[in-house]
Amino acid sequence: MTKILAIGAHPDDVEFGCAPILIQEVQNGSHVRIVVLTKGEAATAGTPAGRVEEAQAAAAIIGAEVGFLELGGDCHLESNAASSLAVAAEIRRFRPDIVLAPHPAENQHPDHAAAGRMARDAARLARYGGLQDLIDLPRHPISSLYFYSITGTFDPRPDLIIDVSAAQEKWDAVIACHQSQMLTRAYPDLVGSRARMLGLAIGTSAAVGLWANDPIRLRLLSDVTLSSRTF
Repeated sequence: MTKILAIGAHPDDVEFGCAPILIQEVQNGSHVRIVVLTKGEAATAGTPAGRVEEAQAAAAIIGAEVGFLELGGDCHLESNAASSLAVAAEIRRFRPDIVLAPHPAENQHPDHAAAGRMARDAARLARYGGLQDLIDLPRHPISSLYFYSITGTFDPRPDLIIDVSAAQEKWDAVIACHQSQMLTRAYPDLVGSRARMLGLAIGTSAAVGLWANDPIRLRLLSDVTLSSRTF
């Protein structure tokens, strides 16, 4: 069974950025855990308690566990040793094969980039057997780290484009859980239009892009059987 850890800086990051990937993985038998690094304390709309409830409702639809870390709160995330060690401890406890995190490039919210860098560093720290800060938790090397975009565009072009057409209905329901955030921006339109554009690029109705932290290793070139040139 594949285990996937999806990290978000705020409640709704995972839901807007990569939820349909997780939905499809759960349906395929994967075990998914979502870890949120704040409770959206600085948001213009919604309360921390309310946003936690929204995230829990969304996770239930995805079929995932969800937990929260206290790392200073919304707008205070910093990619430093202490925060990376806290995320590394989550990795060691859950022992995922794959980690998903926000893209580490700077964008409209500084927490997103900080969360991406934190996850990247945490994935490295989780594998060091001699790290005394985590000595009580067995070391754990993950297999893959991928970054997702929350509300950004596609520059640079994603390394992977995943067809999520089959998860569209559930994805819509997941996004709708975050009603507090619809008061400030038309997120269903923003997220949906991006998914449709990526889907058009590969001949499907909806898709999500991922960026690989490391080169993708193949045994044979012929193992790649799907291409955007085949539609």
